[in-house]
Parts: sequence; C-alpha cells; structure tokens
Amino acid sequence: MGTTRLYASVAAGGFRRYATYRVATAAGVFTNTVFGLILAYIFIALWDSRPHLGGYDQAQALSYVWLSQALLMVVAVMGGGFEDELIERIRTGDIAIDLYRPADLQLWWLAQDVGRALFHLLGRGVVPLAFGALLFDLALPADPLTWLAFLVAVTLGVVVGFSIRFLVALSAFWLLDGAGVSQLTMIAGVFCSGMLLPLNVFPGTLGEVVRALPWSSLIQAPVDVLLGTADPLGTYAFQAAWALVLLTAGRLLQSAATRRVVVQGG
Repeated sequence: MGTTRLYASVAAGGFRRYATYRVATAAGVFTNTVFGLILAYIFIALWDSRPHLGGYDQAQALSYVWLSQALLMVVAVMGGGFEDELIERIRTGDIAIDLYRPADLQLWWLAQDVGRALFHLLGRGVVPLAFGALLFDLALPADPLTWLAFLVAVTLGVVVGFSIRFLVALSAFWLLDGAGVSQLTMIAGVFCSGMLLPLNVFPGTLGEVVRALPWSSLIQAPVDVLLGTADPLGTYAFQAAWALVLLTAGRLLQSAATRRVVVQGG
C-alpha cells in the first residue's frame, strides 16, 4: 500500500509540475489547433480526390486529424517528457543517487510520465478536439463505452511511448550523450506513429511494417479504436505485448546500468 501511495504521489507531482506552465500550455493548444486546421484542409483535398483512402471516409479522416493533435503531447511522439532530465542526470552522475534510492527507477519515471500524460490529455487535448468538432463534421461516437475503450488504448499507448523513451534515455550510460538517439527516435515516432498521415494509407510491405512497429500504438491504435475501425481487444493485445517487451528491455538495461555504476563506484 505504501509503494502504491508513493508512485501515486509521484504521478500527482508530475501532473502539478506541468500544470504550472500555463503560458506554454496555451501556446501548445494554439499550435495544435493551427496545425490541425492545416492538416484538416489537406485531408479534405486528399479525400476529395481519393475517397475512402485507407478505409476511412472523409469524416473519419478529419476525426483522425483532430484526435492525433489531441494525443500528440499525451503520448509524447516527439519527446519532451522525462527523458531529457534523465539523460542529464546520467551525464552528470546524479543518477547514482537515484539508483540507490529505495524506489524503482523505471516505475518512478513511469509514474511521473503518467501524471504528465494526464495533464496534457486535459490541458492540451480537449480544446483542439472540441474546436475541430465545432468546425468540421467529425465521426466521433456517442457511446460512452467506446470512449472508455479509447482511453484504455491511450493509456497503453502512454506506457509504450514511455518504454521507448526510457530505453533511449538509458542509452546515455554508454553513449554519454543521448541527443542523437533521441532525434532518431523522434523521427521514427513522427513517421511511424500516424502523427502526420494514417498508417492505413501506407502501401504494401511498408504499411505492414510501420503498423507492426511499437510507434503505431501511440496514435494509430487508439484512434482506430475510437473510430470503430479496429477490434479493441486485438489492439490492447498488440499494445500490451509491445509494452511488456519494451518494459522488460528497459528493466534489463537498467540492471546493466546499475552494475556499471556499482563497478565504477567501487
């Protein structure tokens, strides 16, 4: 019970931390809304010439635009979560203090990232989606259970996104500077998550590959659950499998890093 309260407090602290940046949040909402408008009109032109592209009608395609903007910071497709701070602590050696604390390093940062994600869902996700729904004819469901299923998929997407970035951050133990890996991961996330274009429109083998990668769990999978174009249970199984694989890899890398710190400290 004490451990549960600890990580719940860490998550609450993560929420409060990001809630303090009110001007940045307002600027982010504005940016997401403007970018959503640009994408929406591009999608309208594209779907006018290619109806039912990727299996979506135009209303679904527009819904995809605004849902992806709502989720962009929630799942941290482009980074901007805990990883920069963790990389800096590794670089300076402060990570040694973290590893000797009675709290698990991976769970600590996961709890903080969950708090961050919840704030961005409420602070930067709701307004752009509501704005898009006012201006365009979106295919958003009325069934509360569908929205609940969507939130489950978003939660799993947050965990997968965290797991990827945790691995990136831990690479700094061996590379000393994780900037290069972070940038490559950001590019992969933008291209493979469905942030700019639904992965369903990618042709042939390329489409099959990007849909099988973990980044598809971040945006494509939750949006398809909400739009009713994917089986929720199958989507959860896919996301949970990637979360398990990546969290396990992070656990193993954390153990290797801990041994490295102990040896150097000794």
